[in-house]
Amino acid sequence: MSPAVIGLALSAAMLHATWNAFLRNGADRLWTVTVMSFSSTIAGAVVAMLFPFPASTACLYIALSACLQVGYSVFLVAAYRYGELGQVYPIVRGTVPLLVTFGGFLFAGERLGPYQMTGVILVAAGIMSLSLGRDRAALSSILFALVTGAIIAAYATVDAIGVRQAGHAGAYTAWVLILYGVLLPGTFVLLRGRLAVDVRSPETWKALAGGIVALVAYGAVVAAFALGPAGPITALRETSVVFAALIGGVFLAERLTARRIAACAVVALGAVCIGYQP
Repeated sequence: MSPAVIGLALSAAMLHATWNAFLRNGADRLWTVTVMSFSSTIAGAVVAMLFPFPASTACLYIALSACLQVGYSVFLVAAYRYGELGQVYPIVRGTVPLLVTFGGFLFAGERLGPYQMTGVILVAAGIMSLSLGRDRAALSSILFALVTGAIIAAYATVDAIGVRQAGHAGAYTAWVLILYGVLLPGTFVLLRGRLAVDVRSPETWKALAGGIVALVAYGAVVAAFALGPAGPITALRETSVVFAALIGGVFLAERLTARRIAACAVVALGAVCIGYQP
């Protein structure tokens, strides 16, 4: 891989952990993630004007993906209510490749090679290390993080099918973002009664900035995929769990113990092994 591709992949990893830090640090996290979605909705609306509407066969997948991503946002907020960034984020990220691997083994008859088996063991060990011991995450946080990871794996599977049905990846993504941007505020209103956004409030602009960071992170990894091989790029992106632990310790005053850093590194290495294609 070229230095540019490596830089893009590592930037995507750091930015992905950063927008999660924006969310974890929000005073009202459900409100924060809802306002963050405004940035992606605006971007989706702009992109949608550039491409034809997706094929009708993709509409069900667009709706299902948007609904799952709303569920992902709600459960991620719940996980951060009870747990720290350096605990929740690695569990969420580690759960995804773990479930995808098991799903392929159980339902698609995929065989697990030595790298994949090693990766599964490492991810499981890293998650267990974060879940046990004196500095463990709260049980409720662990459960919400595991559900969040399961939802990510589900909408990733839906998107993999839906984007092929749509005929154009850009159009598919744009309409998922638009529908998500409608459903998430609607969910907030359903849960809270009303959504108040003060454009003069620093919290509003902080949340919007977090949304822009999330968009740039997505753009960086897409650009990396366009320039280099998917496997190593995906592996590099999983270093985001280490960035999350460091960001939590430096900026959010979380306990940055050697054990937590080691657990995050083990989760990242396991995810790399799962995605490695020799």
